[in-house]
Amino acid sequence: MENYGIKERDIAVSIILTIITCGIYGIYWYISITNEVGKLSRDSRLNGALCFLLTIVTCGFYGIYWAYLMGKAIYNIKQERNITNNNDNSIVYLILQLFGFGIIVYVLSQNEINEIVKA
Repeated sequence: MENYGIKERDIAVSIILTIITCGIYGIYWYISITNEVGKLSRDSRLNGALCFLLTIVTCGFYGIYWAYLMGKAIYNIKQERNITNNNDNSIVYLILQLFGFGIIVYVLSQNEINEIVKA
């Protein structure tokens, strides 16, 4: 299956950079993982810049939907590629995002992307 040039990203480094840059790297990370999942799933709704803009315009409400959408898209990608370690985490992502733990959604999503790229 095509990986569209997507490479593994070190999760610890991404977290540290997000903290050091006061969240600026987190915005880049959000946009990047959204674009990567969008490419892998061929889902046009997962456009990083647009999702980020919609999250800002809706005061975060779109971000909750985004988390659910990411979980579903990742599940579908792994199912398509017959990756054995495959759980539908969309509700978990939604709940984490709802309670303000978006960075954990980024970490879990990145971990799943790394698994997909390795497979």
